Amino acid sequence: MALGACQLSPKTATQNGFRGTGMDHVTLTKVAMAKDEVPAPPYDPPATDGQRAKEVYQNVQVLGDESADQFNYTMAAITQWVAPQQGCNYCHNPENMASDELYTKVVARRMLQMTRNINHNWKQHVAATGVTCWTCHRGNPVPANYWTMPTEGPKGIIGNRHGQNNPVPESAFSSLPNASLAVYFTGDPKVDQNIRVQSTGLHPSAANKTSIMATEDSYAVMMHASQSLGVNCTFCHNTQSFQNWDISTPQRAKAWYGIRMVRQTNGEYMTPLASVFPANRKGALGDTFKVSCATCHQGKNKPMGGAQMAKDYHALWGEPSPASLTPAPAAAPAVGAPAR
Repeated sequence: MALGACQLSPKTATQNGFRGTGMDHVTLTKVAMAKDEVPAPPYDPPATDGQRAKEVYQNVQVLGDESADQFNYTMAAITQWVAPQQGCNYCHNPENMASDELYTKVVARRMLQMTRNINHNWKQHVAATGVTCWTCHRGNPVPANYWTMPTEGPKGIIGNRHGQNNPVPESAFSSLPNASLAVYFTGDPKVDQNIRVQSTGLHPSAANKTSIMATEDSYAVMMHASQSLGVNCTFCHNTQSFQNWDISTPQRAKAWYGIRMVRQTNGEYMTPLASVFPANRKGALGDTFKVSCATCHQGKNKPMGGAQMAKDYHALWGEPSPASLTPAPAAAPAVGAPAR
């Protein structure tokens, strides 16, 4: 019982810096070495020229700028990625493929916009690797890793635990607040919400509002990120000063963009679908399933070990339609060279 919160599986430690500095990278060997399934394209990628999809098919609102051949190729891949058992009928009425009567088609359309937005506007995080539907879904209609708002605990001075001591995956099964993801992964994507756990002054003031409660939320999110990527704190931070960007690793800047990418994805693409999803696709409080670091990464610092699936799917790199409401941040704080 004393070891219940420990991960007992084999680990690999790699020294990153001088001995004694606490800059070892610890990796769960079983997860890091596991080979991910990466499905091949349904057939050889077709040409991008020729008649446009919107000229051939009705009600093509997102991929209409692609060639008809590219459109069909992408649809075949999406079926394999999301609904291999259900097939095309998971989203379409076979008697009227243009119909929007199934909610799954409305959701899929918005998810295509989301994918294009990530690949087009968030290269600071996904780079040239990009994402596809498979990155999250892995052959399932609903991704294995999602989160919703937790229900409130018992009321009263004695019974109210403020979301603590209620281990959930979203806080890495810790005793920290179980709604911490909502603080940083939801809300208005145009309002930045920096993760800070160190006070900037001795006394509270208008410019210094960091509290113990904010610190606990930050730790919970950091533990979530570490578990989701299968890494420890030194993957992004330097133990000499966790706050100092000058001596942080380059991965910290990627994570900075990733957190904002997740917030925008939830704020602009997932939460607005609340009126579309049925009750069985919502949380206990009626909110939509939302994404987190775990949704894509699934235990690895690079989803699927960095496999570049998206390069074979021209349609997933197009201009978002309509364009995203919020541009990506201009730049993360500058980081120093990796620790030596």
